[in-house]
Amino acid sequence: MTAITEDGTLDEALQRVHSTGPELSQGWLSNHAPMAVEALARHGQARTVHRWLDAYRHRTDELPSAALTITDDNWREALGDPRHLGSWIAHFTRLTAELPWTDVLTEWWPRLLPGIIAGATHPVIRVGHAVRTLLTDGETEPRTAELAHALGYWAARHQPLPVTVTPSGGAGPHRALDAVPSLAVQEGGVLDRLARLPAAEGWPAAASGLRRPAGPDDARDLLTELVRATVARYPRYAHGDAVMLVHAATAPNAVLRVLPALPRALWVPSLTAAWEASAVLTAAYAPARPVFPAAPGVTTTMEESFALAAAHGDAHVIKLADTAWDVGGPAALAATARACELIEPGDG
Repeated sequence: MTAITEDGTLDEALQRVHSTGPELSQGWLSNHAPMAVEALARHGQARTVHRWLDAYRHRTDELPSAALTITDDNWREALGDPRHLGSWIAHFTRLTAELPWTDVLTEWWPRLLPGIIAGATHPVIRVGHAVRTLLTDGETEPRTAELAHALGYWAARHQPLPVTVTPSGGAGPHRALDAVPSLAVQEGGVLDRLARLPAAEGWPAAASGLRRPAGPDDARDLLTELVRATVARYPRYAHGDAVMLVHAATAPNAVLRVLPALPRALWVPSLTAAWEASAVLTAAYAPARPVFPAAPGVTTTMEESFALAAAHGDAHVIKLADTAWDVGGPAALAATARACELIEPGDG
């Protein structure tokens, strides 16, 4: 794993990001800046971070105000209520100032995990980037604040699935994903598609084919393989929705990055939630038939591949290249190249 360069770039960037809200000014699309700048700084592109933020800034909104004090008595009622975005961020900012961040994460992770599909999985992905930095590069105020913002976003957008999927079959991640049936009608936003799951043919039985883990270590290994499987599938299925299918890979990888900061007792439920997210996004956005694009010939190393993503500029491409870096090999190079081909270049 590549370490963040100690030139202050990431902390400066996070401080800039924290003056903005977790969603963009257009609709409720997620603010991708904290995830993109962390990936850029980590993979040798620190010089591009502030320029990328300058280009992205026009899309962001102000940090919402905190109108409610979240307490032990009212947090359940406030969970999943986007009117309290600012209040949830303020709540986790207070908690991480008073307690070790690992204690806050351990208490809230099982509360938030059933709503992993929140914000099309952007909140859990943002948590994964924040935790990776804290574990790998050490604690600073902006890095701890980033975890607070990410957890607050997740709590405000918390979205339980209408149909749960529990690993109970005998297949590994590759075969289990192949068995996930695509929704007959793949139209509308993620909430529209979620609403169709209960009546969809093959749910939840066909989506439960992943084998049940034997324990925490097996859960970690299955999660690792799930990330590899989703990255490998991306070039063949991304023509269905090149942006949304990025999350089928980056969401489980975010969970994998958080595991070392969690008690081992939470590893199996973490795998279950990550599998649910990947299976749901696969059903909702992957086409029924794959295509087999020509093998990319532009890049030969992960460094070159990530540099291509950084030059492309779109945050989803950058985030997929970041996850692909963790996987490595020809499949990872192909996934990044395919994202660059299908997603429009830009500032995120």
